[in-house]
Amino acid sequence: MQNLSTFLDNHALDPHACALAWPAKGERYTYRALLDMVRRLASALVECGLSKGDRVCIYLGSCPEYLVSYFALWRIGAVAVPANIVLKEGELRYLVENSGARGIICSTEGLPVVRAATSSISPPGIVICTGDAPKGTVSWSRIMQEEPSFPDPAPCRFDDPCQIQYTSGTTGRPKGAVLTQGNWIAALDAEREALALREGDMYLGIYPMAHVGVSWGISVLRAKGTYVIMERYLEEEYLRLAREYRITVLSAMPPVIHGLCSAPAGTEDSLRSVRVIISGGGQLLPAVWEAFDRRYGIPIANSYGLSETIVVGTGTATIAGIPELTREYRSVGVPIGYSEVRIVDSSDPGIVLGTGETGEIALRGPSVAAGYWEMPRETAETFLPEGWFLTGDMGHLDEGGALFITDRKKDMIVMSGWKIYPTEVENILLQHPDIADAAVFGIPDERKGEIPVAAVVARAGGLLDADEVAAFCRSRMAGYKVPRRVVFVGSLPRVHGWKLLRRTLREEFSKIS
Repeated sequence: MQNLSTFLDNHALDPHACALAWPAKGERYTYRALLDMVRRLASALVECGLSKGDRVCIYLGSCPEYLVSYFALWRIGAVAVPANIVLKEGELRYLVENSGARGIICSTEGLPVVRAATSSISPPGIVICTGDAPKGTVSWSRIMQEEPSFPDPAPCRFDDPCQIQYTSGTTGRPKGAVLTQGNWIAALDAEREALALREGDMYLGIYPMAHVGVSWGISVLRAKGTYVIMERYLEEEYLRLAREYRITVLSAMPPVIHGLCSAPAGTEDSLRSVRVIISGGGQLLPAVWEAFDRRYGIPIANSYGLSETIVVGTGTATIAGIPELTREYRSVGVPIGYSEVRIVDSSDPGIVLGTGETGEIALRGPSVAAGYWEMPRETAETFLPEGWFLTGDMGHLDEGGALFITDRKKDMIVMSGWKIYPTEVENILLQHPDIADAAVFGIPDERKGEIPVAAVVARAGGLLDADEVAAFCRSRMAGYKVPRRVVFVGSLPRVHGWKLLRRTLREEFSKIS
């Protein structure tokens, strides 16, 4: 089968075609330049002793080097383990140790976290540093000056792993979804279909490159468009870049769309070139969607997918030109590409429910992950024998096959596109010596969709306040996971003294502003 990176070779035949724009540094890269960087890094990886199937962690902010790392690893048949730069020492340690990563690609700024994360485990043998390379690391700059000795992409099969995408687990242990070369090739075609991507499209990406949402940008590259990299979302900068680069395909999230609805008069001028906007990562409220549509008239591809399906690689989306999908501004669209959707009984997935009946959403298609890395029990529970993947989300299908999300089966919180699993946060809270018990739950927020709240039971005699709890969390977890509110309670609602009733807490504290 064709290697996932091969399309770069084809696009590089055009010496002028622009692949990447990096406004923060004022840099542009042609496909020829991008391919040259990929080939040089691929050569260096092989010379360092890495080969097909080896795992390498990427710990960088959104930048061209992140994409080069993806493509170079895929090119030699190795497996990328993307890590968000916001991860703290303990979070990164888990990814490195669990994946068995043989190497890490990081920046000079990220190197202290890498060293702290690997100090108590058998450290990866190879650390490639994109900035000033201290002793014991491999210099990215030096790699880029050497002639590549590995010019050709390695032959790959559909089911060859190329990525372990970690997503928070309900037990507190992140789960690594194993994505294959074939998963990705199918996803790029599906996303191209969903957005009607074409040569010359300009895409402004705001998803962190560690997020599987980077697939939208790679899909634009597959269509021979240009990926404009935005490292950190700021509305003013977002609008400036959309205007300056004449963006045609815009990534967004529900909070971004909500903000645009109340943006100053004249904002429309910044979006004149935009043909379609992608929304995903959380619920787009009907009132917000309708307000945006009335003001801007730009079609929103309201999408549904998960890390385990490479977003809409096997998922759904509303499609421009099919108005019935946006009727009442509630649907997340119809299956894309070769995706299939069905609704099953949440207690017995063998029972398929009919039109209009609410149950658990199951997806099937060529972009469904091969399972969870070294988690056979979780894999068996979620990935069914006939190829169906149980999403944990609840919904129903209408007569036309459009999907509507109604609730989540699990307790996951989605804030501004970030997925937060309560158990993971609770496990850290309980490490505080003055916390006897804790529960984390989500409450509605007009701008962010949901925010995480921590209900804390303090130990007798302990001196504890909300600021201290928040500071404790910030020192041990990525900032987006930190509870936005901390409330102190005498006890937590539990069934028979053990099963936590988060719903009860959610109902009680959602009423308090």
